[in-house]
Amino acid sequence: MTLVQADAQQLERCIAAGGVAVFPADTVYGLACDPQDAAAVERLYELKERPVDKPAAVLFFALDGALAALPELGQRTRGALRALLPGGLTVLLANPSGRFGLACAAQPATLGLRVPALAPGIAALRSVRRPLLQSSANRSGEPDARTLAEVDPALRAAADLVLDGGALPGTPSTVLDLRDYENAGDWSVLREGAVARSTLAAALGGSSR
Repeated sequence: MTLVQADAQQLERCIAAGGVAVFPADTVYGLACDPQDAAAVERLYELKERPVDKPAAVLFFALDGALAALPELGQRTRGALRALLPGGLTVLLANPSGRFGLACAAQPATLGLRVPALAPGIAALRSVRRPLLQSSANRSGEPDARTLAEVDPALRAAADLVLDGGALPGTPSTVLDLRDYENAGDWSVLREGAVARSTLAAALGGSSR
């Protein structure tokens, strides 16, 4: 399946209206909603059966949009993000301004950021300008979905919008901790996935924990 501009517009309208969407990213299928809409976030968590104190990522389809939304990021961190994103990463950032608090849940000092690298078949989503609260499209603790058919039918039925982007790579994002990178140059990989540690080391230098 190839997504078109109309699909991207549908996704924007769904999120703006407080809906929950199933959509394809660069790694696995995700669930998304407005990260500033408490009712939508609560509904997404209920659909996933995800503990309310567990954080989710905020996804931007364009890196410039993410950097504009996080003006307090230092130059060293911005350089790292420009070197690595878009890509199959969830980047943990220091969040001194407490931005996107609903996504941060019980960890307001940390923000998880995603900027996916979209394959040609889903590249139309790059035109979506709204940030999304994003989590994988599965029940908490269950396997990630590589295809739309692998998304729990109950989740698909409950979503306000379902976008089929065909088969995805299926490897979850690598979780990269950059919270100490600005001041100390330290970084660590909390989960190795779509992006290899060696790729990160080549881009980041500094100290890996």
